Amino acid sequence: MKLYSINAGYFKLDGGAMFGVVPKSMWNKLNPADENNMCSWALRCLLIEDEGKLILVDTGMGNKQDAKFFGHYYLHGDDTLDTSLAKYGFTKDDITDVFLTHLHFDHCGGCIEKAGDELVPAFKNAIYWSNKNHWQWATQPNDREKASFLKENILPIQQSGKLQFVEVNKQSSIVQHDSAVTAATIIEQSPFTKNVSFIVANGHTDAMMLPVVNYNGKTIVYTADLLPSAAHIPLPYVMGYDMFPLTTLHEKKIFLTEAVQNNYILFLEHDPANECCTLQQTEKGIRVKEAFKLSEIV
Repeated sequence: MKLYSINAGYFKLDGGAMFGVVPKSMWNKLNPADENNMCSWALRCLLIEDEGKLILVDTGMGNKQDAKFFGHYYLHGDDTLDTSLAKYGFTKDDITDVFLTHLHFDHCGGCIEKAGDELVPAFKNAIYWSNKNHWQWATQPNDREKASFLKENILPIQQSGKLQFVEVNKQSSIVQHDSAVTAATIIEQSPFTKNVSFIVANGHTDAMMLPVVNYNGKTIVYTADLLPSAAHIPLPYVMGYDMFPLTTLHEKKIFLTEAVQNNYILFLEHDPANECCTLQQTEKGIRVKEAFKLSEIV
């Protein structure tokens, strides 16, 4: 098995929205805002090469939107999906599977690209994986979340015939395991390889999937928007974007405890500085133990 960090660029979001109820006087020390209160965030995907599969987890926000859209989100940096894949000798055509943690635009926008006036799969040889619960949630969105679910990112996947669903048992969600905040999270098996599975979380959005990779005896969890950055590890740091913030708080408490107990490595999708980290228990609660690059894991 080989793992690669794939940077699809950086974008900006309002710092207050990203840190929820936490005062700016506190979060601004962690990710300083610009004059418009915007902070930069990574669009960091994970490429898994294993058992003849080349699996890409999330795809960033893509580049097909109009100037007005990018005027809100400020896509910047020199990295793209294409250049990051090329760094390791791959192209989009080499991808066999695209695993989507959820269908917010900054996680699935790179799935679909423009070919003239048509919207077509960017990974023409890949199967795209979601789950039925989240697909229904995304294609019939509530009024609060619908701005994050863009039809042009989602519906062409299904229309292409390349969409498949993994089975998700709602009883296996993190929140179901609250007895003493120590029970191991039940992990669903993905259809890819024996080394890849996933956890279900429901606070940020319904039925978000967090890939879990067994790599050389280590457990690496792609934390998606349960923990978008290391700055979000303290329990109160819950995004204003989350649909069910108390559920997120609950899920974080359980997951972080388990991560410390089992020495999980967290792969951070949106952290602008840190790719991966481990955790430790401190007097102030669970905090970062070590931060490092994915390539440094042996």
